[in-house]
Amino acid sequence: MFALIVHRIFWLVPTLLVISIISFTIIQLPPGDYLTSYIAALEETGQTVDYERVEALRQRYHLDRPMSVQYLHWMGGVVRGDLGMSFEWNRPVRALIGERLMLTMIISISTLLFTWALAIPIGIYSAVRQYSVGDYAFTFVGFIGLATPNFLLALIFMYVGFTFFDVSPGGLFSEAYEDAPWSLAKFGDLMTHIWIPVIVIGTAGTAGLIRVMRGNLLDELQKQYVITARAKGLPYWRLLFKYPVRVALNPLISTIGWLLPTIIGGEIIVSVVLGLPTTGPLLLNALMNQDMFLAGSMVMVLALLTVIGTLISDILLMWLDPRIRYEKK
Repeated sequence: MFALIVHRIFWLVPTLLVISIISFTIIQLPPGDYLTSYIAALEETGQTVDYERVEALRQRYHLDRPMSVQYLHWMGGVVRGDLGMSFEWNRPVRALIGERLMLTMIISISTLLFTWALAIPIGIYSAVRQYSVGDYAFTFVGFIGLATPNFLLALIFMYVGFTFFDVSPGGLFSEAYEDAPWSLAKFGDLMTHIWIPVIVIGTAGTAGLIRVMRGNLLDELQKQYVITARAKGLPYWRLLFKYPVRVALNPLISTIGWLLPTIIGGEIIVSVVLGLPTTGPLLLNALMNQDMFLAGSMVMVLALLTVIGTLISDILLMWLDPRIRYEKK
């Protein structure tokens, strides 16, 4: 296991380097840059454009240089811990991401725990009680969850909240804690508001994982080692959780690598609808305005989460399933 961890860490740097080149190139592919969009916006509103200042900004951020020079300038700062300045916000990218990343991670981890807490027991029940009333009911609800877009569910929550309870389900804090420093009271206020985005974001993922868990467990229950163990008199529930369930969990564990970035990326529209101060809307605006330093840095954060999540999932798989061996005997 130690050799695997060292091997993955060794490949982490070149992997992130390749991702940075591809992402920076894609962000730069649309014609123009942030300053050309800024000039067009000023001209549409009839405001005077200070071309000398625009040219000074272009030289300051090396926008007048080739793409390769801009990339090297950005990566040089990344190596030193400087992610650059955001054009739109005129603030350091590291500060912008840091303000919203913690809230995003809290929502993402809470959504992940919520998804597993529902999907695993329901999937086990549906497999053990195949074709029962409960199985059909959970299957029906699961298909509805898969077919319902997250943003539509967010709109339904907002309508119900405004119409029947006269409260706004948007945001993560009460008005009194919106700009207050972090404290136990603010964290408690966050916990009272976070359940709405967690349910909205986690609905589709929960429905999908229920189907995966049910299908894999049904496949394992038909295998010879389960039939043999039952024939030898091993208690059914002990057998179920000691062997088939552990094997059926493999697909869920192996998806940790892309599940966290998927949750972060999938909450963009939900965050816009509910007005959540997370990284989703920040990334969307950065891509739309060609704020290359901010967009590139956020893509790198998602790539880092993917690589680390994949390493964690591999370690958990080796612990969960003894059949998986990465090291030579």
